[in-house]
Amino acid sequence: MIQFLVHDRKDTVGVAVADLRAGQSLEGRSLDTNEKLTAKANMDIPLGHKVALKDFKVGDAVIKYGCDIGKVVAPIKTGEHVHVHNVKTK
Repeated sequence: MIQFLVHDRKDTVGVAVADLRAGQSLEGRSLDTNEKLTAKANMDIPLGHKVALKDFKVGDAVIKYGCDIGKVVAPIKTGEHVHVHNVKTK
């Protein structure tokens, strides 16, 4: 079962297609290449929210849909929830 999707293989976040639970192993899919992706949720992430597919430091760009959607304002580890508490739109 797929738990997250990315629209472009260059995306650095995936979108949860179900509620994700901390510690859960995740399977995802890249919609542009149909490539299978894997990750692990490090915290609970609600349906429709973003999961980090890499570590981010303050100032990094977040890529979703192949586009820069915002700037990281607090460090984010792989598998963590990416939302308004740690990313701001540019």
